[in-house]
Amino acid sequence: MSSAADALLAPAGAHRQGIGLSALYLLLGFCAGLPFYMFNAVLLLRLARHNIDIVTIGYFAWVALLPTFKFAWAPLLDAFDAPGFHRFWGKRRGWIMLSQLGIFVSMAAMGLTSSDASLPVTALFATLLAFWTTTLEVAADAWRIELAPTREQQGPIVAANLWGYRSAMVAAGSGAIYIAAKVDWTWAYLIIALAAFIPFPILALTRRDPNGAGERGAALGSGLIGGTIILAVSTAITAAIGWILLWLAAAAGISSKTNVTPVVLVICLLPFIALALWLPRIKAMPPDAPARRSTAIGPYVDVFWRYGFIVLPVLAFVAIYRMGDVMALTLSHPLFNALGYGLVQISMADGAVALLSSMAGVALGAWMAARWPLGWSLAIGAAMSAVSNWVFAWLAHQQPGGPLLFTLGYGGWSLPVTAGDLDLYIAMAVDQFGHGFAGAIFVVYLSMLVNPRYPGPQYAFLSGFAFLLPRLLAGASGAIQQQIGYAGFFWMAGAMSLASIVLLPIVVKARARPDDRPASPS
Repeated sequence: MSSAADALLAPAGAHRQGIGLSALYLLLGFCAGLPFYMFNAVLLLRLARHNIDIVTIGYFAWVALLPTFKFAWAPLLDAFDAPGFHRFWGKRRGWIMLSQLGIFVSMAAMGLTSSDASLPVTALFATLLAFWTTTLEVAADAWRIELAPTREQQGPIVAANLWGYRSAMVAAGSGAIYIAAKVDWTWAYLIIALAAFIPFPILALTRRDPNGAGERGAALGSGLIGGTIILAVSTAITAAIGWILLWLAAAAGISSKTNVTPVVLVICLLPFIALALWLPRIKAMPPDAPARRSTAIGPYVDVFWRYGFIVLPVLAFVAIYRMGDVMALTLSHPLFNALGYGLVQISMADGAVALLSSMAGVALGAWMAARWPLGWSLAIGAAMSAVSNWVFAWLAHQQPGGPLLFTLGYGGWSLPVTAGDLDLYIAMAVDQFGHGFAGAIFVVYLSMLVNPRYPGPQYAFLSGFAFLLPRLLAGASGAIQQQIGYAGFFWMAGAMSLASIVLLPIVVKARARPDDRPASPS
């Protein structure tokens, strides 16, 4: 383990360090999972309840595109320290704490504008929430790969991280929806914002970084002041960019009925196409080539240099492995709403049902990724993912209500479960188990592709690229659903999950060539 782990968890043996790191990443996963559902599935359900048309709701799925471009600012998190916080807590924890501050403010703003009277304002704060959530993930992923560089070490930490992440998604989904059902959407967002901020004071009490020089109180105060300034500036810049984009769209005659997916797809793929065309030259670059030494693009050039031409099928595999899951997540909650399920039933499905099944899937997937050949693990994960999407095609033919089967209750609380409700809970259990299983295996696979010299930027690049195509297509999911219906949409999503298996025989043979530069001082 690294000195960072020693400083945080000492005095401790290897076993206790492993438990401590798992607990830490359970906490960090929880912190990242809460906001993700709030700008994704919960927001899409909120818009549906406010009678926003399905095509516009599909466009809001493009807010989740922002995390796919985290490679654009990931090198900055390696090159610079978080103002103030780094003086005591160091680079990684400093950025995590600043990100938590941004998450809290952005989510609270989403709560205070929860009427969705102005969709541009809703989009602004959802985008900011996505940005700060992604920044937290970049810092946490880099730290995870530094602290646990082998596949055997990654398995338990990835499992703990995803347990926290999926537990938080359940808490955000079921909790926020239940609160909205009993009170309103404003309180739902404010309460989840407070819950997402809980890890901040816990991290503030952790040990000084080995390279830290400042005092805890002074670092906290300067971090809060610097963070407030950064939040204000980032909000102003995002609002200005959004206003310009909306003005350009209006000037071009683009409306909610315009199919802009092909244009967005081409624009988003341009940097990756450029790297692929540049690949023959990248392979021949010497260690001192400016492109390989660049802080901005060096980590990404290194991916292509280490893997050569086999990086192209690897990236194709990465791009489509989780495609079906992302598509299914986009319209699953609008499906529940269209079928007529109430917010209480949806919150139950997103709650205990999703939590238990997803944790079981994550545990089994992480265990398999650590012990089985990775090719077999990835293939089984793709098959499980397909089944988890097809179950919603079955649900699309079911109806709420029906005969009362039993009543769940505790104290003064009770929940009657009808035959239609049970259909929803079964579908969600299958869905969450499959997604958790495939997700754990995929995280370990991506982590093993990363050069330890660039853990943050390269994991950001690979995990961002993994969701680029799926989230681009997710923006058109509403238009697709109008053409083929909900059942056809989820049959299509399951087929997308299976498609990646075709590339597995090539992908499992990918081997990185050794780095030809001196070891990184870190």
